[in-house]
Amino acid sequence: MEITAGMVKDLRESTGAGMMDCKKALVETSGNMDKAVEFLREKGLSAAAKKSGRIAAEGIVDSYIHGNGRIGVLVEVNIETDFAAKNEDFKNFVHDIALQIAAYNPMYITKEEVPMEELNKEKEILRAQALNEGKPEKIVDKMVEGRIEKYFKEVCLLEMAFVKDPDKTVQQLLTEQIATIGENISIRRFVRFEMGEGIAKKEENFAEEVMKQIK
Repeated sequence: MEITAGMVKDLRESTGAGMMDCKKALVETSGNMDKAVEFLREKGLSAAAKKSGRIAAEGIVDSYIHGNGRIGVLVEVNIETDFAAKNEDFKNFVHDIALQIAAYNPMYITKEEVPMEELNKEKEILRAQALNEGKPEKIVDKMVEGRIEKYFKEVCLLEMAFVKDPDKTVQQLLTEQIATIGENISIRRFVRFEMGEGIAKKEENFAEEVMKQIK
């Protein structure tokens, strides 16, 4: 795959790493942006990755209420300094995270938060599905791993496609903000309420609704 100057520029903006390091990362990962970010982190070349280990104890709690009070979200996002917490880019980022939670209803923030018991149960279900589809047992485990990654994208906030730009993940959005603002940012916790939750009712596509409301 040809590595373009635009790809290098995008990677540099999202990680803060040097141009040559970004180009090398893209070459090593055949142009895969997510893998290139991980490559830079592993090599210790990502400025955003270096900042991610710093303590973020300031920040803001933001809210998003959708559609006549039908969905409500509260989210706490931390940053290193009170000064940066007042930054408009940071405030917009936090609001976008609240919007994301309203639209896609994640259960966890990171993959690591998924309980092992739940993960094993999901793997058992996916394995049974693959076998019922008549897939050869020798490739079932590989299929299960692929489907587990899809599962993470459905339940983990950072793994999800960003509601305003599905070509990037929430993790990529977070990394970009760290590089832009110059401080570590951490999505600490959130709560989401949905009117009538738990009561049998018509299923609705809240992601589409949210996008219509913000356009």
